[in-house]
Amino acid sequence: MRLLCLDTSTASVTVALVDDGAVVRAHAEEGFNRHGELLAPAVRAVIAGERFDAVAVGLGPGPFTGLRAGIATAAALADAAGVPVYGACSLDLLAAPDVVVVQDARRKEVYWAAYDAGAHRVDGPHVASPADVPVDGRRVVGAGAASWPDVFGSRVVASLPDAAGLWPLVAERAAAGAASDPLTPLYLRRPDAKTLVERGLA
Repeated sequence: MRLLCLDTSTASVTVALVDDGAVVRAHAEEGFNRHGELLAPAVRAVIAGERFDAVAVGLGPGPFTGLRAGIATAAALADAAGVPVYGACSLDLLAAPDVVVVQDARRKEVYWAAYDAGAHRVDGPHVASPADVPVDGRRVVGAGAASWPDVFGSRVVASLPDAAGLWPLVAERAAAGAASDPLTPLYLRRPDAKTLVERGLA
């Protein structure tokens, strides 16, 4: 079972081709709001003309533009190849026993989720100010927490999601031939951009 995995929930664009849990090829690059521009070349480089049996994509939480680029690309690739597409919470890519995963949400806020001793998500995903994240003695993982050492301390594991981490989250569904997921993005809040109606101009 080969999965083409992509995640654009952070400032990074990350793509991986995973065969039965082993990474065949992977690509990661800082996006800096250029996710749409960088994602297609990254996918081409990772696929390198090889087949894949399903597509997996991180659904966020994350910025509107980045998530939209990743999810739309995943859906288009799956449709073109005639394979199913599956989604998972991007914070789950960093799941580990007894951790809180924290990523940057901008506007002086963070996205977070908490995981139990079995690395199962027990709270979240949420968006909140750093001071409102209930760490409760758990280790803190995620690049978003590294920006707030006064809140989370200096021993944060400053990790970003790796698309290859989607394999354990969706492989069972893919192997069972489950139908495609609806791919609902986890925006958690409205985008910065507003329509003319929302701005009272129409």
